[in-house]
Amino acid sequence: MSSDERATGTTQSPAAPGAAGGSPPETGSGKRGRHGKGEPAKKGSFFKELPFLVLIALGLALLIKAFLLQAFYIPSGSMEETLAIRDRVFVNKLVYDFRDIHRGEIVVFNGLDSFTPETQIAEPTNGVQRVLRAVTSAIGVGAPGEKDFIKRVIGVPGDRVACCSNGKVTVQPEGAERPVELDEPYLFEDNQLPFCAAGTGETSCPTGSEGVLVPPGRLWVMGDHRGASSDSRSHIDDPNSGTVPQDKVIGRAFVIVWPVSNADILSVPEIFDGKLAALPAAAAVTTPYALGVVGALPLVALRRRLRR
Repeated sequence: MSSDERATGTTQSPAAPGAAGGSPPETGSGKRGRHGKGEPAKKGSFFKELPFLVLIALGLALLIKAFLLQAFYIPSGSMEETLAIRDRVFVNKLVYDFRDIHRGEIVVFNGLDSFTPETQIAEPTNGVQRVLRAVTSAIGVGAPGEKDFIKRVIGVPGDRVACCSNGKVTVQPEGAERPVELDEPYLFEDNQLPFCAAGTGETSCPTGSEGVLVPPGRLWVMGDHRGASSDSRSHIDDPNSGTVPQDKVIGRAFVIVWPVSNADILSVPEIFDGKLAALPAAAAVTTPYALGVVGALPLVALRRRLRR
């Protein structure tokens, strides 16, 4: 049979609407999208918007990191056992724009030209590692730079700081008649290294020696793990007696966020002046990246509305 014969033999007249065997007319009851592509197109629209959502969230996270909050990784044991190696903390970068730095607060600062690195960060060995290092550093989740330090503020401008009286560090605020012994139950392996205005060691600093004067615009900082912290004591012979410039402080570490088992508020010990109320737990667990996503959602909704 030829192809023409097959075509002729199989051709049927279309059934009239409503006739037996005919296809029922479309009633228009089927759900279709705005462009007539049906429901599956709507389900796929989220994935089309996803790259835009991710870019906006990352952009907002970078802005938050630059001006509000930043995550920092703890690379050494100098703040044990308050902060453990590999903990991650959030740093409030805005707080010191509105008030002075208080004694007892834990701060992150740039130690360039002030401190020597406590840890050595291995350099990336290939292009992929360099890109990953750059991205993670930009959003504040990578290893810290060697110039970044985290310590507790012991003395503020005008204070005289010394050790030891009854085995304790003393702080004498400007105008005070006598120094105050610091009760520091959070310390780990306190080596009770004597230090004073004359230098370090028992010979130079017998009990009652005059403390190191903290100059204007600078801070005396120490690690909670006194036996393993390279802090102001280690640089006491420098021109500024081991103090750190206030304008090099990046912000205040106020909460441990990772690992979850170590999560805690970093409040100021009672012994220090200017104690602050602990932040609410709900605020402490909010990350810059979650804030970035929340901020991106309204922008995505607005973009989709404008496209209609």
